[in-house]
Amino acid sequence: MNRPKVVVAENIAPVAIELMQETLDVDLAVGVSRPELLRRVADAAALIVRSATRVDAELIGAAAKLQVIGRAGIGVDNIDVHAATRAGVMVINAPDANTVSAAEHTMAMLLAQARRIPEADAALRRGSWERKRFQGVELHGKTLGILGLGRIGTLVAQRAAAFGMDLVIYDPFINEERAKRLGAEIVSLDELLRRSDFVTLHLPRTPETTAMLDADAFGKMKSSARVVNVARGGIVDEEALAAAVRNGVIAGAALDVFAVEPKTESPLFDLPQVVVTPHLGASTREAQDKAGVSVAEDVVQALQGRMVASVLNVDIGGVISDDARQVVHLAEKLGRIFAMFSFGLPDELTVTVRGAELEESLPVIALGATKGAMEAASDEPVSYVNAPVLAEHRGLVVNRHLEPEDSDYRTSVRVSGVVADRQRTVAGTVMAHKGPVLIDVDGYEIEFTITPHMILIRNTDMPGVIGAVGTYLGNAEVNIGDMAVGRFEGKSAIGAMMGLSVNRAITDEELSQMGKIEGVLAVRYLAV
Repeated sequence: MNRPKVVVAENIAPVAIELMQETLDVDLAVGVSRPELLRRVADAAALIVRSATRVDAELIGAAAKLQVIGRAGIGVDNIDVHAATRAGVMVINAPDANTVSAAEHTMAMLLAQARRIPEADAALRRGSWERKRFQGVELHGKTLGILGLGRIGTLVAQRAAAFGMDLVIYDPFINEERAKRLGAEIVSLDELLRRSDFVTLHLPRTPETTAMLDADAFGKMKSSARVVNVARGGIVDEEALAAAVRNGVIAGAALDVFAVEPKTESPLFDLPQVVVTPHLGASTREAQDKAGVSVAEDVVQALQGRMVASVLNVDIGGVISDDARQVVHLAEKLGRIFAMFSFGLPDELTVTVRGAELEESLPVIALGATKGAMEAASDEPVSYVNAPVLAEHRGLVVNRHLEPEDSDYRTSVRVSGVVADRQRTVAGTVMAHKGPVLIDVDGYEIEFTITPHMILIRNTDMPGVIGAVGTYLGNAEVNIGDMAVGRFEGKSAIGAMMGLSVNRAITDEELSQMGKIEGVLAVRYLAV
């Protein structure tokens, strides 16, 4: 069986390459021409890039088998996420890989700006000893305004607090409690600009944040204030910043990122009050290794059909814990079992999750069930990205419900709906030593491990049926790995169901013959 192919278009850590080579066919395409890259991705299941490769609609369209695009870093400015979503391709990144490095570089830029280190270094190298000229300012006791309190902004806040700085935050998406835990105060943007001695940015570049710090913003700041940007180029209006520093509107700036990169000419470069570096925020050995390993791990997981927390174009509802990820995997299997067992899809699929701790993960658990059901009922490739779109096109409405607890299990998932005028239900749970377990099928309580090849048999509750089924499978050289029996007492009769885990696929002829065994009422083979 051919292993999925991943094209690596830019350099990542060797350990990340080795990790993927265990399960994937890795095609190293670093430095190849655009036409050659288009050729190589034609049969690729995954593509890994950094920031230099332009992953546009043309490249995505050339990769008919593409399932996931991995960005070994945070920003995805070079990836057409909308085109990827339309094609059902996951876009993942490495959001935590460079957080420490970027936060440390921010502090380095703050200190370099405050103590005029680059100027002093250059003068001394020219043979000039000028202690009085390069008098700086302390960070201690100064107010640091932080625009954006995400992962990096939080690390900067912690480090700045250790320097004795007062912290003010502008971020419309955080609450006061979180800011208080950092010893910070939430303020409006105007108040932050007015009060801050230093302003540091930790925001994505969006239409709302582009040129967020412009001439008007600089005019609201102290003349002694300094700006630091180790986030994204374009958030600061560079022409306006150069004019503000040149005219003494603010005291200085430190920039690691620019609107257009690489940047080798700028009016900012002529100003000694401005410290510049060539986008070094993530340029540490540790960050580069972590970015490569993180995206490699997630690409492997994604190609195994697992949901990964770093996916950018899927609504996962929040952070996915390891426990919740297992439940998502369970829900996907249950959705598949439901569609196969029912021979179709309902107009409305209801996903009921039991377990209060799974509340935040309810959207992605329901998505897992949707993906599984659509995979079983569709000839098209189905991913977490396009499953909702395919469901909508088919007219499938997915309802999701949360119930506080399950009386018998810590957590469980139930998938139900009406198919061909009959109510159908499958339910399961995750057990520590068994993994995904089927616990209910149409009211039959039947507890056995979900495996790739399973047989469900509804039969009369009479002696000899189980033995006859076992004998038939033995004669057919089918090995039974696990078996469970469940009973259901209806209004007019008592019925039974047996679940069998077997070692191979069951043919239509074999299913037909099993259906002829005395006492067997219905038989289903499930390839999960």
